[in-house]
Amino acid sequence: MADNVVRIMIVGGGAAGFFAAITCAEALGPRGEVVLYEATAHPLAKVRVSGGGRCNVTHACFEPRELVKRYPRGGRELIGAFHRWQPRDMIAWLADRGVETKTEEDGRMFPVTDNSATIVDCLQRAAAAAGVRIVTSLGVRTAERAGAGFWVTLTDGTGLRCDGLLLATGGNRSSAGFTIAEKFGHTIEPLLPSLFTFHLDDPRLIGLSGVSLENAAVSVPGTKLRTDGPLLITHWGLSGPAILKLSAWGARELAAVNYEFALTLNWTGTHTRDSLLRELTGVREKNPKKQITTWSPLAMPQRLWERLVVSAGIPATTPWAQVGNAALGTLATQLTAAEMKVVGKSTFKEEFVTCGGVRLSEVDFRTMESRLCPGLHFAGEVLDIDGVTGGFNFQSAWTTGWIAGQAMAAP
Repeated sequence: MADNVVRIMIVGGGAAGFFAAITCAEALGPRGEVVLYEATAHPLAKVRVSGGGRCNVTHACFEPRELVKRYPRGGRELIGAFHRWQPRDMIAWLADRGVETKTEEDGRMFPVTDNSATIVDCLQRAAAAAGVRIVTSLGVRTAERAGAGFWVTLTDGTGLRCDGLLLATGGNRSSAGFTIAEKFGHTIEPLLPSLFTFHLDDPRLIGLSGVSLENAAVSVPGTKLRTDGPLLITHWGLSGPAILKLSAWGARELAAVNYEFALTLNWTGTHTRDSLLRELTGVREKNPKKQITTWSPLAMPQRLWERLVVSAGIPATTPWAQVGNAALGTLATQLTAAEMKVVGKSTFKEEFVTCGGVRLSEVDFRTMESRLCPGLHFAGEVLDIDGVTGGFNFQSAWTTGWIAGQAMAAP
């Protein structure tokens, strides 16, 4: 190959690395060679399992200033980036390659096939068409400066030279990407889980595994942490978007207390204690003979309503007329401000996301290039960027990958 060919090395075969490789190879054309190295045998593994195997490819939020509000870390830096490549661009890119998407009620976007293989196949076809060479089961061990480019040593001991180097190795603390970034002077912000579910040992939840609510509000007393959304009771505690959003925004605070903290839960989502008490009083007046456990004014699963009534100290067979004001007040509190104790966490494996990574002030978000080492670029979760659940982490991967790919192909 001629010496004037631009050689670009992409380290990491996830969403960000793949998209950067495709973007760069398409922009370079015959004047460049783009090689992607993936340490495992399974590139795009996270894309395959995302959204329960359906691939939540992005989110239908098309205003950058609104979009960045879904990122506990990285929102400020992403505003400009999203003006250049945002969900609308990603949807159009997929459509141009024959992949149609659909939007669900909560804004999450999926391929109409409801099959992540549709996205994986599209990316692999695009990479092949652009001439990207993909090498699996072979990672990068070290990298060092070699003139204006880099000398890279692979995990099999092979040494290679490249003109541009992109680290898209994800948020795994054992990743070589962090080691290489540190060697070039970069700061790695502490790596912690960002999306996780809560362990609770609370008698009110025993036997209710699988019960879900369309909207609940959760908060951590003594902090500013408060979110709402769908909630799921599990064998070990609580999960669902409301919990995962809270875990993302509170990743550092909750780690600092070793994931043991008080949680306040409003099962109704929107009622205050006073507004619910007024409604319950009205129900008592209109339905005096009905049993309280069989006549719920709230849109919640019957099993949960029964459990919360009993937890408020009201016998299950009590008619509404016999529920005194004090008991009604206790029930209103139980429904709008239930206090629980979180005693640990579980990683939300389907969408494992890490808080932490390469310090953002050390990266130029106009190009995703290192401010410390020219020619070194970053994309995806290797950066200290993470979003809440709902397609936002993939979108930051697509966006940073696209910007990096464009920049590395620039003359």
